[in-house]
This record gives sequence, C-alpha cells and structure tokens, in this order.
Amino acid sequence: MTYDLYLGDRTYSSWSLRAWLLFERWGIPARMHYVDFLKPEGVAAQMAKVAPARTVPTLRLDDGTVISESLAIAEELASRHPDKDLWPSDPSARATARTLASEMHAGFGPLREYCPMNLGTAYSDVPVPDDVSADLRRLEDIWGRAIAATGGPWLAGDYSIADAFYAPVAARIAGYGLAVDKTAQSYVAAHLADPAFRRWRAMGLANGQVLDWYKRDFAQGPWPGPTPLSAQAVEDGTPENGACPYSGKAITHLAQIEGRIFGFCNAFCRDKTVVDSAAWPAFMAIY
Repeated sequence: MTYDLYLGDRTYSSWSLRAWLLFERWGIPARMHYVDFLKPEGVAAQMAKVAPARTVPTLRLDDGTVISESLAIAEELASRHPDKDLWPSDPSARATARTLASEMHAGFGPLREYCPMNLGTAYSDVPVPDDVSADLRRLEDIWGRAIAATGGPWLAGDYSIADAFYAPVAARIAGYGLAVDKTAQSYVAAHLADPAFRRWRAMGLANGQVLDWYKRDFAQGPWPGPTPLSAQAVEDGTPENGACPYSGKAITHLAQIEGRIFGFCNAFCRDKTVVDSAAWPAFMAIY
C-alpha cells in the first residue's frame, strides 16, 4: 500500500511534523502533498479534494478513506504495520507511550499558544508566564518518569509514536531557550540531533517561506541544534559526483561543502543539503 499524506509548512506546522515523522522514521512509503499556508484561499479550500478533511495533516488510504486526525493516523499506521513497532512491544512501555502521546495531543495549550513552532528562528531571554512554566514542569515530570522507567534514551526506550508527538514540543523548548531540568534537556537534544528531525527542518529552510504571524518580538540567536557542515550554493566549479545523490539525475546546481564541490539536480536538492548536509544519508554516502 502507498499512502497520500497531506502536510503543511515544514517550518511552522507542528502537527505536520508529527505525521511526517511517523512515515520517515519507520520507512513507510507515502506520496507527500504540501498545502501552501500563504495561498489566499486558505487550507480548507486547498483540502477540498480530500473531503471531509479540512486541516493538515491528513492521510488518504488507497481505497479513498480519509483520516484527518494525527493520533488516528498514528494508530492506523500501527495497526497496518505491526512489524514496525510504532508502539513499543513491551506492554508496560506501550501503555506509557500511549498515555504520553494522548496527553500531548490534548494538553500543553499555554506552551503551544505562547511558543508556536518556528524551526527557522531561535529566541533568547524569553519571559515565561506562569501557565507556560507549569507546562514545562509537567513535561519534566512525565518525561523524567518515563525515561527513568524505560532507561531511555527515548520516552519508551526506543523511538515510538510518543516521541514523534513530542518532537515539536522539544523544538519549542529549544527554539525559545526555555529552561528545563537535565533529563528534559537531554531529551530535547536527542530530538535536535535526530537525523529525521534535521531533514524535516532542512527542507523547511530550503523552501524559504516566511510566515510573519509566527514571529515573536524576542531577541534572536543561533539555532541550538548540531552545528552543520560549512556549506553554500555556488555558480561555478567541478563537482566530485557525476549525478545528483538523491535522484541520480544530471547535475544542474552546485554547492561548496567544507571546501569541496558537489552537484545536484535542482535548487531544492542543493539547498536542503546546504542547510544541513550531514542529515542526508544519500549525500553523506558520497561525501
């Protein structure tokens, strides 16, 4: 089965990130369709072809069935792909993961409202209201208990649906420089270092769309994730590779990465690699 997955902007759409991670992390094939948040007709109008869905993410099965709710998408994938262990196989760990995913799905409203996900910007010196602080203390508690019980590094031991659901929460904590305890800091760092998370962020930055309504008037600083390789787009040079590392197609665009020249088949392949070269196994195989 091949699915159709409808998603929003990679830099800002936290629920889209969750759904995409379910496919990327477990190697489940899907045709990706992206809704443009800047189009004047809005998301619901763009989603008319997959009614009754009106929001992203939405999954359409090959029989036409539409699933337009993130936790339902996760549960359906877990049912259809039991061999992939989207939920932990251990009953206790599985129960913990389900509890955590459900709490995330329904909770943490103050944090989500005050700190909308923005993978293109990192803020500093952000004042923390009491209700947001309460959300952070709750995260420290439930993350700490889960990791202590399962041994980590993820909430239920190995990466699970629960971790996909908390990835945008980790991005908020990191992107707004919010103070959390040592265990929570380590958990946030694990998300920032996760190659799948890094690929999603790189594609968002490569796309280059800026949505002004997500901006906040706080001081800005560098993104707190792993330091990327030094890279930039260039016009001239002789590439080391003979074909695009992603598509195998002819080279039309060039990048200089750590002083070496590599070629790609289009601007997006080049730009996503420039943003975070080490996140892409196909590129690193030739690097």
